[in-house]
Amino acid sequence: MTGITRGNSDFKRVSARAEQLRQTIARHDELYYVHDSPEIEDHEYDALLRELAAIEAEYPELLTLDSPNIRVRGAPRTEFRKIVHDTPMQSLDNALDRGELAAFFERAGKSLEGDGGAWVCEPKIDGLAVSVIYEDGLLVTASTRGDGQVGEDVTQNIRTIKSLPLRMKRPHPGRIEVRGEVCMAREDFAELNRSREELDLPLFANPRNAAAGSLRQLDHKVTASRNLKIFLYHIDNTLSFGIDTHHGLFTWLRDEGFPTHGRDRLCRSVDEIYLYLEEWNRMRFDESINTDGVVIKLDSMQARERLGSTSKAPRWAIAFKYPPEEKRTKILGIEVSVGRTGALTPTAIMEPVKLSGTTVRRASLHNQDEVDRKDVRVGDMVWVHKAGEIIPEVLRVDFDARTGDETPFKIPDTCPACGSEAVRLPSEAAVRCVNRSCPAQLQENLWHFVSRDCMDINGIGEKLIRQLTETGLARSVADLYELSPETLSGLDRMADKSANKLAAAIEASKNRPFHAVLNALGIRNVGKKTARDITERFRSIDALIGASEEELSNLDGVGPIVAESIRQHFADEHNMSVVTRLRGYGVNMESGPESFPHVTPAASFEGKKFVFTGELSAMTRGEAERLAETMGASTSGSVSKKTDVVVAGANAGSKLNKAQALGIEIWDEETFLEKIKK
Repeated sequence: MTGITRGNSDFKRVSARAEQLRQTIARHDELYYVHDSPEIEDHEYDALLRELAAIEAEYPELLTLDSPNIRVRGAPRTEFRKIVHDTPMQSLDNALDRGELAAFFERAGKSLEGDGGAWVCEPKIDGLAVSVIYEDGLLVTASTRGDGQVGEDVTQNIRTIKSLPLRMKRPHPGRIEVRGEVCMAREDFAELNRSREELDLPLFANPRNAAAGSLRQLDHKVTASRNLKIFLYHIDNTLSFGIDTHHGLFTWLRDEGFPTHGRDRLCRSVDEIYLYLEEWNRMRFDESINTDGVVIKLDSMQARERLGSTSKAPRWAIAFKYPPEEKRTKILGIEVSVGRTGALTPTAIMEPVKLSGTTVRRASLHNQDEVDRKDVRVGDMVWVHKAGEIIPEVLRVDFDARTGDETPFKIPDTCPACGSEAVRLPSEAAVRCVNRSCPAQLQENLWHFVSRDCMDINGIGEKLIRQLTETGLARSVADLYELSPETLSGLDRMADKSANKLAAAIEASKNRPFHAVLNALGIRNVGKKTARDITERFRSIDALIGASEEELSNLDGVGPIVAESIRQHFADEHNMSVVTRLRGYGVNMESGPESFPHVTPAASFEGKKFVFTGELSAMTRGEAERLAETMGASTSGSVSKKTDVVVAGANAGSKLNKAQALGIEIWDEETFLEKIKK
């Protein structure tokens, strides 16, 4: 694009292409993040982003407020400025039982003279209320609820939520305020707390606290790494848009591409409302988003105006809150496990108890400080719940039930796995085993190293990992690359054929992409997404090792905490020895052509979508997918009408059956490799 002058036809063409890319990316964002029905593969989406980024780098004047590349851009803030809401963001009155709910309906019925009409029930999302302002269809500001009158400006942070459109689908002149709830999925909450525990950072109590803490980060790059969700349920001045009902508002929001929770229901009687409350109380535990009740709103906008509001809450809506689910059980014992970073974690072993739809027998006690703070002892009767409806947690001890036979607990001074000294550093909450050769740490490191998102070595399970460590064949992850078929065949239940297959899988893993290798190294707080972000910028292990902490901190998706973890990892002599050995064995340590240097990109598979299923003998499925991609294909994990070819290995199951039913072309592994050779 160099040499194109502003104002000529080439510049107009580039400008038009940038606009087309913004609209295309926005559409795919909506399909992926709102409707969970992507039409293109990740690498195709990434190519669109890179093309737009290249245009905007060459032509800064083409960078617009709705560019997806502006979602994570700019320097961290030093403070949050205040924003006065156009209209107050009121809270809702609560009903804690059916009696309080009946009283609310009675009051509303009297005010409406019995002509209330229908109501809309929607899950009460346990998150943080926000206001988002669009001007002429573009997102311009966003703020928290604050005290209802004044909130904090979180515009940069709200932009990082990919399900929220930066531009409305249809042009709307003037100012529009949309309100909703920012939240965090349970699985993301659990993963965030796991990573914080490794770093000895305070844990978030529940997904709501995690979402609130993430949205109120001064560095919006941290917010971007937290995978927040947003669900919208309100706009101001609905009647001016021709919206006269609440269920009509939800239709309008969805048509505009705004994410809604999608579990709302129009109820025409109180009996239907009670039925919804019962149904949702059962269903809510299966949802990824935490909900702690149901919001019941009058459907008619005109009827709402007749009811009005108090100074604190509307008279036309109420929140029915489910009681928190807590169960009482007994602690039978406390076990200590050793993680891959050496942290000794106490876990309560309890009499089985049913919580949030599952049977719970174990609950992490995190560290000695938590055990002491709650005064948890073996033999105690305790109250337990699921933090965020996902993580079993001991809430408190039932001290009235103590008999005097309970036993206090203290994390041992020696590692339960290897007997080495266990120490607690002054700046940390965790007690850690200091022995780098600790079998428990090594087994956890090996299990992480061979996993699918890392080196993807199919055929190594937990039992084999125990054999390798107990026999001394694997004292480091690098030792895996010294294993020969002869050595492997000498292990229990390892026949010659299996040994040869596993040795081939280990050899093939040397060609894993650099981001997977980086993830496999087990750097604290570096997962698969962060590893991808890092290797986009630092294309080799040498470039990464040589990067300063400041360079790393400025990288999207990294930040100062992760940067410090990376620097500490590569400053360690043992870790550098592992890197040196892996490089010496031929493990890929740079970005570029990943697995098959003898294959050049070709048009033979261009435009075709492949699905691999079953067990392949010459390579792993991941390797086969990358091989197909070097030949111009795209790959997917599921079979659909858009699939062109299914490559079926041994023991192929439902995917093969579906392909046969749809009449999709099916190859065996030999046919696939023959096509590649040609």
